[in-house]
Amino acid sequence: MAIITITTDFGQKDGFVGTMKGVIWGIAPEAQIADITHEVPPQDILTGAIALWRAAPYFPKGTIHIAVVDPGVGTHRRPMAACIGNHYFVGPDNGLFTPLMTDAWKSGREMTFIHLDQPKYWLRDVSHTFHGRDIFSPVAAYLAIGVPLEELGTPFSDPVELEIPQPEKLTNGWRAHIRVIDVFGNLTTDLPASWLTTRDGLHIRIAGHEIDGLIDSYGHRTPGELVSLVDSEGYVEVAVVNGNAAKTLNAKLGDPVEVVYA
Repeated sequence: MAIITITTDFGQKDGFVGTMKGVIWGIAPEAQIADITHEVPPQDILTGAIALWRAAPYFPKGTIHIAVVDPGVGTHRRPMAACIGNHYFVGPDNGLFTPLMTDAWKSGREMTFIHLDQPKYWLRDVSHTFHGRDIFSPVAAYLAIGVPLEELGTPFSDPVELEIPQPEKLTNGWRAHIRVIDVFGNLTTDLPASWLTTRDGLHIRIAGHEIDGLIDSYGHRTPGELVSLVDSEGYVEVAVVNGNAAKTLNAKLGDPVEVVYA
């Protein structure tokens, strides 16, 4: 039984996600559908890419992931499907799959990219503004019932890649960047804690504030205190205990965070 996930910036108000599920079940009635998130900020491709990248590895091999954050819908941007490692991905060729591709290149996993140019695997009537319903959902459903990836379109080798900031090495540590702001206002950076040679003498500098060292979890400090710790995925994070670090620091995605040794 196939598993299909959906990641979008559609929200839940207007029924767009439910419509996509109806299309999928009309073709693949036994598919299991999981929602990763539909709260990606509108048109924010990078945030959508990170959300999918964080979640996809926890799904079983063979999972089909639909991702739709698509400000270029109806233009000449390619609709695509891909096999990256042992998962499938369906969505616009606009960089949404960049972090997953980067990890695959680093680890030597195989990738196949397909331009979805076979209308027989789409809905009969295709709009200019809702390819999530008209192209990506039916394609994912056909994958779920066993249609080979290669039958869905034409192979290509130049997928669009986002330019994603990476931590910069300093003489005394790292200059990282805020990569994720979660619902609690916690600020996850792009710096893996495994890159730190030691935690002794460590200082985290952000928005004119300096934090001494990393704690183990939020409960080790008092409410309202600005702290730094390692998040559940192994990255350095800044938080306010029982508060909202993003609001406290007026922080935005991409803002610098220095992680240095005094």
